[in-house]
Amino acid sequence: MRSTAAPIGGTRAGRAAGRLPVPGGPAKLDVVVTTVASDSHTWNLVYVQLLLEELGHRVTNLGACVPDDLLVAECLRRRPDLVVVSSLNGHGFTDGLRLIGRLRAERELAAVPAVIGGKLGIAGPAARDRGDLLRAAGFDLVLDDGAGTASFRSFVGRLTAGVRS
Repeated sequence: MRSTAAPIGGTRAGRAAGRLPVPGGPAKLDVVVTTVASDSHTWNLVYVQLLLEELGHRVTNLGACVPDDLLVAECLRRRPDLVVVSSLNGHGFTDGLRLIGRLRAERELAAVPAVIGGKLGIAGPAARDRGDLLRAAGFDLVLDDGAGTASFRSFVGRLTAGVRS
């Protein structure tokens, strides 16, 4: 499907070309991984966690059915370099709009990069404006179901740890 980042090579190829952080290297990010309050799926969260850890980043996985208030509180406490929201139940669009509004309403979290991906709606690929609306609401990257990992890897590879505006 659609995404806004340019793809790059796989993990080994990306590291060899100097495009991805080396585990333990200076670009290590603190990442919070979560799903939306209505989503009880967990395997996607484990997959995203393992992918980020493979790229050398520290991950806090909040698990499934995370209430908005809990995510906001954890992000205020942890001050992550990135928030990743993964959803498989088809309510990612609706819940994601509400969630990103809550994150962006906090001055301390207004500039933290945020990604949402997965099955974001139940209307199928015909709902092409979902990504535009989620980006306009405050997500930096939107990955609809089937987008693959290249755009995500590229986006994460461009982030800098500890930078706050």
